[in-house]
Amino acid sequence: MSRVGKKPVVVPAGVTAKVDGQTVAVKGGKGELSFVVPEDVAVTIDGSAIKVDPRSDSKRARAMWGMSRAMINNLVTGVSKGFERKLEITGVGYKAAVAGKNLQLSLGYSHDVNYPIPAGVSIVTPKPTEIMIAGIDKRQIGQIAAEIRSLRPPEPYKGKGVKYAGEFIFRKEGKKK
Repeated sequence: MSRVGKKPVVVPAGVTAKVDGQTVAVKGGKGELSFVVPEDVAVTIDGSAIKVDPRSDSKRARAMWGMSRAMINNLVTGVSKGFERKLEITGVGYKAAVAGKNLQLSLGYSHDVNYPIPAGVSIVTPKPTEIMIAGIDKRQIGQIAAEIRSLRPPEPYKGKGVKYAGEFIFRKEGKKK
């Protein structure tokens, strides 16, 4: 039994949810999102809650049950509150700035790296060493943060690079002479 899937997703005031076959559409103050639920899972609206149940007792159905409930919860949270991811840049001369529809990153390469900002996502640089990514789609926010981090991942000797806020970087000692 999925402990995640058992709990119904509560739809807050100001958010409307609609189930059409296997498609769940959620609309709120920040926008509109939808998710196609796998065939192994049944979705019903029960008052102001969305209930997810497996159609069979197979291993795949139980796995899709918890995943579907989590995805629907992310839709509801995204259209009501939104999601945010923070990145930190460490290194001498490393910095970021928003220039039009691009994020311009100076990461120690011979040239600046321009990352195009996708539609539906806002990227802000409160400091030259901080990047804030905000939007309504949690998967998209995480993917963008991972792509920006992959441009210069933190290295273990000096910790230089782009890292998630609060991420622990395992540091190495270096060679002894």
